[in-house]
Amino acid sequence: MIRILFISSLFLLTLFSCKKSETDVVIDYYKKGKLNGTVLIIKDGKVVCDTALGYKNFEEKIPLTKETPFCIASISKPFTAVGMMLLQQDHLLSYADKASKYIPDLPAYAQNITIQQLLTHTSGLADYENVLILNRKITNDDVLGFLKKQPGLKFSSGSKFEYSNSGYTILALITETLSGQSYSQFMQNRVFIPLKMQHSFVYDSKTIPPADRAKGYDMNKKPDDYDLLTTGDGSIYSTPGDLYKFDQALRKHQLLNEENSRIMYELPTLKNGKCSEYAFGWYVSEGTAMHTGGVDGFRGVIWRDLSHNSCIIALTSQGDAFPVYKFLDAEKKALQRNQ
Repeated sequence: MIRILFISSLFLLTLFSCKKSETDVVIDYYKKGKLNGTVLIIKDGKVVCDTALGYKNFEEKIPLTKETPFCIASISKPFTAVGMMLLQQDHLLSYADKASKYIPDLPAYAQNITIQQLLTHTSGLADYENVLILNRKITNDDVLGFLKKQPGLKFSSGSKFEYSNSGYTILALITETLSGQSYSQFMQNRVFIPLKMQHSFVYDSKTIPPADRAKGYDMNKKPDDYDLLTTGDGSIYSTPGDLYKFDQALRKHQLLNEENSRIMYELPTLKNGKCSEYAFGWYVSEGTAMHTGGVDGFRGVIWRDLSHNSCIIALTSQGDAFPVYKFLDAEKKALQRNQ
């Protein structure tokens, strides 16, 4: 009997020790050299992990802090989508409007693409990142020039989902046309300043990068910093703390009205009658919204449980050393185990 009790106790102790917390997962990835960055995890509105591990500058051994801005790459797209929705609330556009109404210089084959199709990656525009050489300072005008050289759409607009960074640079151009401000100024005035996102900014041709930002590296810790000058598709620097402010603002309708807060997560129906996987700036699935980001030495993810006020945010600066999706799966399991 004593032996049975001992074995049972040992089993329970082992089982308990295997229940890794959200922070345990982060530390494991850091110790294995797979995470150099900052992580913030919220469960049911409460912080369960908030940490910075590694260096923002490997050469000078300058440690990361929770206030260190990272390039968030394509996690910028939800911000661009919110920008479009703010302009719609200002009665300056309709989602059904043709993009050419505001950007007449679009090529002839793209004249009928709508803003909604650009937002949901169903436009058929070719993705410049698959073709242009990215080791030079490409601008939105370069992307427009690239589109003019293409023979046409890759597919009939609205017929399928295919991720296109080009579409989001066009949305940034529309933002500038309608607001009379640069994309950077618009984001500062309408999003960052109102939400007190003090460590967030847009990197463009006029940006002087702050000294405290994270530098990008490859998985071998060789410099691989961000230097694209396109906006709309991946130009924002931020922190997990600031991204959480953005998350909360969307939940509490601080930026968008209730109608747009609903529309943001509605998946479009394709011409074949099937639902797509990408709404207005977010991949949406089973009550969650998420986006990853990756460019040069930066990798990141934001995952949001829309029903339970839970959120996983990780920003890193050591390239493919960070396995984004494996990390996200591990953290989601930790959240579920520790309920």
